[in-house]
Amino acid sequence: MPSHQAFSRGFFRDRDLDYMTRVLLGRAAYGGSEVGDVLATIDRIEGRVDWRREWTRTARRARVSAESQRSRGDVVGAGRAYLRAATYWACVAEAYTEGDDHEGLLGAFHAHRACWDAFVDSFGGAHVRVDVPYEDTTLPGYLLRPDATGIPRPTLVLTNGSDGALSGLWSGGAAGALARGWNAFVYDGPGQQSMLLDRGVPFRPDWEAVLTPVVDALVARPDVDGERLVASGISQGGYWVPRALAYEHRFVAAVADPGVVDVSTRWMHAVGVSMRGMLDRGEREAFNRDMRIATLLPGLRRALAYRSRAYRSRDDWFDLFREVRTYALDDETVSRIATPLLVTNPEGEQFWPGQPERLAALLGDRAQLVDFTAAEGASLHCQPLARQLTDERVFGWLSAQLPGAAPGSEAPQGRASGVSGQASQG
Repeated sequence: MPSHQAFSRGFFRDRDLDYMTRVLLGRAAYGGSEVGDVLATIDRIEGRVDWRREWTRTARRARVSAESQRSRGDVVGAGRAYLRAATYWACVAEAYTEGDDHEGLLGAFHAHRACWDAFVDSFGGAHVRVDVPYEDTTLPGYLLRPDATGIPRPTLVLTNGSDGALSGLWSGGAAGALARGWNAFVYDGPGQQSMLLDRGVPFRPDWEAVLTPVVDALVARPDVDGERLVASGISQGGYWVPRALAYEHRFVAAVADPGVVDVSTRWMHAVGVSMRGMLDRGEREAFNRDMRIATLLPGLRRALAYRSRAYRSRDDWFDLFREVRTYALDDETVSRIATPLLVTNPEGEQFWPGQPERLAALLGDRAQLVDFTAAEGASLHCQPLARQLTDERVFGWLSAQLPGAAPGSEAPQGRASGVSGQASQG
């Protein structure tokens, strides 16, 4: 392979490692990584057994640099290094899968969160912690503001995916919001990060029970303009946000990056037609028997163990797959969505192929579908190597939805295809 064809040919033969490398490189756009760090680290990696060890080395080095700069009084430099360290520690934590010790996973996660908190604290009070009342506990959140003046601003509420770290949301929309004079709010919901790893709280499909308390907490604050709230769901958040919008109507507009109608389609690739029939017919014993055989394959066993840890029914294959099937938008739920929705549609979407188009079609004129292509370096799930391009299109559209926006500015830059099939050039 010619060395200049890494984008099209891949950095690793292992698709997961290749995708994670692209994500890490993409974080550099907003300071979440250093390109040299990423390339130098993967240069030492042959396969999965090396991944965690080498990223631990890189994470430790970034944290030492941050602490050294902080001790010298360079708050800005320290903050930037802490953000990179948080990214790298999150990368280490994501590498813990089946058979790994829980203490090791917790150690990497807590190192990540400590570095993230140090990054947040480096902004001189502009960024503040906000605990969101939720059932009998609270959700840990952070209101990231352009400055500490406390004036009311448009606020982007970012909902993460199934395994994303808060530091990933910095390049997933938060930095773009701050650059435009907006606030950004990031948080851990049920099954996400600290809620899962520290408190053992699993996912839930009815995300309106999560997002409504978030909105309640934000609109009560004087530094949030409650009339200019927008939302974005990243990865599996592309299901959770549309689901919540069916019942929570205080957002002016929202983004599904990418759009997801049925989370379980990703899981169903692991089973054949006959096993799907067993699920439909309620044949628990037969399904579990065949799953025990199927998971003799190390790759499938590892992937399912990783993906199942945040669900309530993780101890029984039949119950787990039946539960994941409830994470889907039915016709009644879609009919309740009134909020305008931008749906990203990256070429080569590998986790939920075809789902963005399906969501846009279900929503009709309530949605705008925006294509991202390999030719512009914006292919694959959540456009990992094109986060600035994503922000240009997303914020262009969101800005046009805010009260008082100038007419005629609705279309994002680049090729955007609405559900009517019409295309526009920016």
